[in-house]
Amino acid sequence: MLSLAVHLLLIDDDAELCALLGEFLKREVSTVDCEHEGNRGLERAGQPGVDLVVLDVRCLPGHRRFRDLRRLRTHSKVPVIMLNRRGEMWTASSASKSAPTIYLAKPFNPRELAARIRAILRRYEARPAAPAGRIEVNGIVLDPANREVYSGGKAH
Repeated sequence: MLSLAVHLLLIDDDAELCALLGEFLKREVSTVDCEHEGNRGLERAGQPGVDLVVLDVRCLPGHRRFRDLRRLRTHSKVPVIMLNRRGEMWTASSASKSAPTIYLAKPFNPRELAARIRAILRRYEARPAAPAGRIEVNGIVLDPANREVYSGGKAH
């Protein structure tokens, strides 16, 4: 198992499913929090410290579902795995404006969810920050903060 230092927020109105998935997913990530009310869950999803959200879209009010997700996207880049019941009449294209990353139909195998979590975390893995100061090598100066390159004292 991977056991990453990741805070996962699981938003699903099925408390029993949340408890079972929470225990299973603690093998993959360090912290799993559950929220059973969709709007409260989306508020928490946008908070600093949440690294990944697993969201059952049926927790959100029907006609406002994707609008609420788009609102989350205006202030957060947190990856979202959207869960939905198999055969539900919504399409990925109608949800794509809200920029969720992965869709998974219920019922699903928890191992499949864990594999998708690993995949999404690899994709969104934090990149090291660029050095703050200038770097000089063989007469070439790189200024990452200003995205400039100098050679022979001239900017290129």
